[in-house]
Amino acid sequence: MKKYLSKLSYSLAASLMLLSVTFMAFAGSASAAQMTSRKVTIGSSVPSATTTYTFSFVAPTSGTVIKSFDAAICTTASGTCTTTGNATGFSSAGAGTLPSQPSNLGDASGWTSNVATTTKLRVTKTGNTATPTGTTTVSFQGVVNPSVANATVFFRLTTYSDDAWTTPIDTGSVAASTAGQITVTANVDEALTFTLASATVPLGALSSGGTPGTGTSTMTASTNGATGYAITVNGATLTSGGNTIAALSTQTASSNTASQFGINLVSNSSPSVGSAVSGAGSGTASANYGTTNQFRFVTGDSVASVGGPSNANTFTVSYLANTSASQAPGAYSTALTYIATATF
Repeated sequence: MKKYLSKLSYSLAASLMLLSVTFMAFAGSASAAQMTSRKVTIGSSVPSATTTYTFSFVAPTSGTVIKSFDAAICTTASGTCTTTGNATGFSSAGAGTLPSQPSNLGDASGWTSNVATTTKLRVTKTGNTATPTGTTTVSFQGVVNPSVANATVFFRLTTYSDDAWTTPIDTGSVAASTAGQITVTANVDEALTFTLASATVPLGALSSGGTPGTGTSTMTASTNGATGYAITVNGATLTSGGNTIAALSTQTASSNTASQFGINLVSNSSPSVGSAVSGAGSGTASANYGTTNQFRFVTGDSVASVGGPSNANTFTVSYLANTSASQAPGAYSTALTYIATATF
């Protein structure tokens, strides 16, 4: 009986010791309070991207000075922290320099990053004396995301009363996820828009010393060509059988006693005909066809152009015809072709 009681006493003592050890371990893990308003903001969710991480939280334990903080990446929110699986590829090795000092972690300056453990984002300040009074923000840069796409990981946040991440104050966890990258593409094809608004331009009956024959046509052009466009005029002067009205080979003013045929692309007062270039684009009349009251016609000439991509412009072509006293009678006409070309 004595031997039995001795064994029973030994077993009871061992059980009490085990109970005491278990209770002590539970009390130690439960001593840290839960952070509130926890959040992590990541600059890019692309797998393996080098980016920024910003953690924010409210520390519930008031009046305690924090001297270090870390965010440890884990594949789960609780239990044993493992850094394989979804957390594979994460690295804080490039986060040795803070992008800014932590906000409301304590002192406003003097905090440094520590990258000795590349699965943790850490800051510390040995001589910190201030306590947090609101939302704390801690940012890191140069962090490499996990390499697994569309995977969730957890960061376990902890504040410490010492500068070596050994005596915890408050804890909490936040979730983050990598995401596959969406590539959006679009093609913009080369474009040149060119329209002529008039098919026939009647100049009326011409007589020496009389009113000059005038008329207008319009054309509109735009392009996304890198070097813009040029519009040329092509054709012959006014002709009736074997007779012609002389084309103006240089810029010349109207004379109602001379044989003349010419055009320009501006507003004129003598005679009163035409309009200035209009529209949201940057096209202009060419120099030989851009002077008020000066007319010219040389086939193949450029009459308007722009040096780069341009929205639409409307060009008004003014036509002028005069005759001398010796001009042979007849029905005079010509067919002119305007050609717009763009360089892409």
